[in-house]
Amino acid sequence: MSRTAIPPAAGAGRVDERLYGSFRRRNGAITMGDTGSGSHFSGTGDLDQAVAVFESVRPRLFGIAYRILSSSTEAEDLLQDVWLRWQAYDRGTVADPEAFLATVTTRLAINALQSARVRRETYVGPWLPEPVDTSADPHLGAERGEALGFAVLLLLERLSPTERAAYVLREAFDYPYRQIAEIIEVSEAAARQLVSRARKRVVSGRRAPVNGAEQRRLLTAFVAAARSGDLAALEELLAADVISYSDGGGAVRASRIPVIGAFRVAKYIRAFAERFWAGVEVGWADVNGQAAAVLRHDGEVFTVLTVNASAEGIDEVLWMMNPAKIRALSAAT
Repeated sequence: MSRTAIPPAAGAGRVDERLYGSFRRRNGAITMGDTGSGSHFSGTGDLDQAVAVFESVRPRLFGIAYRILSSSTEAEDLLQDVWLRWQAYDRGTVADPEAFLATVTTRLAINALQSARVRRETYVGPWLPEPVDTSADPHLGAERGEALGFAVLLLLERLSPTERAAYVLREAFDYPYRQIAEIIEVSEAAARQLVSRARKRVVSGRRAPVNGAEQRRLLTAFVAAARSGDLAALEELLAADVISYSDGGGAVRASRIPVIGAFRVAKYIRAFAERFWAGVEVGWADVNGQAAAVLRHDGEVFTVLTVNASAEGIDEVLWMMNPAKIRALSAAT
């Protein structure tokens, strides 16, 4: 059994029933009730133990939050909130701290995603997930890599927050349906339906992906062709219905609409090749479990570039250029 796995034995992974008394629905959103009445402070030793417990499960909590939110910044902020609630809660009433913390994290992430989607409606240009350096944070993909790659994260944006949470808990962390039902407060049958519906939408929304080695080969060839402005080489690499997304967030110059089709994408890339690639240094990183090119100019990262591909060729080209999203990756690489 892995360090963070939840045993499937009867009763294991169950949060003390008093936990559920502290959660309620307000205006349709799942919220945590006032922890003040149940809070306690038992001295330095107890707080040290609380820190130790939280840190031991923190990689899993971050993995849940990131996959639901597609933003490492928002996931980190959410974990700060989870910690404050854990610090203040009457921890002596919690039968299983790991299950308790996973429940709090998931419910807060569902709420946060509902708010995030409102903000994304006014986002300037295409919105792409915030990249994370999985070589620097191996825990993020250590258990299961599902719902981490960009292709799946983009498809998960089409799901409701509850569907997304159920899918992440099941497919990425293999939680039993009974526990998923408890976490998102639905029946076990409803939890199964949520996961099944989400899984079907994800599978139907994408072609079978190539393996990691082939994805890296295609990305490397794409960078070479893009840098030289080789129109024929670009068209050969691209699927007929390829889509190029550029996420600048309004902070830098980037296409504000997706470019669709092999010929149009190839022409688009060739058109800016000379000015875009001048003086650019290309590095490589493992980002969200797949190869990515890290582009620097004068030593500063200005773009993280990756591709999603199938047997048809490159299906999606992702130009992540928003400085706020690539800042953490810039420091890591």
